[in-house]
Amino acid sequence: MLVSWTATDPESRQFSATERSSDITDLTDHFTTLRSRGQGYLEVRLPGGEFPLLTLGFLDDQAVIHLFDAAEKASLLAGDGTAPADAVVQVPIMDDLAVFSGDCVVAVDLAWALVRNFLQTRASGELGEWREL
Repeated sequence: MLVSWTATDPESRQFSATERSSDITDLTDHFTTLRSRGQGYLEVRLPGGEFPLLTLGFLDDQAVIHLFDAAEKASLLAGDGTAPADAVVQVPIMDDLAVFSGDCVVAVDLAWALVRNFLQTRASGELGEWREL
């Protein structure tokens, strides 16, 4: 299965906006490398359209997932209890650390499983509760 994606470069630790189209195995290898370095950011979509687009930013074991259904429509995946709802958590979004409340933080391993599920099923609604921004 082909997937279109952009991600943090593991060597420079900077976001590379150059979109790649590859098998999901290449994306998995890239994510595994980022995971071994403790942080990263990626954007994934199915080939053939701009939307839906999922983004995953993570630092250590905490992650945040955005869903973009359209150019002006974004949602955050509700948290899984990994962080207390009132906690302040930072994760990379492109090249900057962004601040989120704990109620939208999920465990990084779960986040990756959800991204893979999205790519395999092509359905974002099955991933959990979304909070529109």
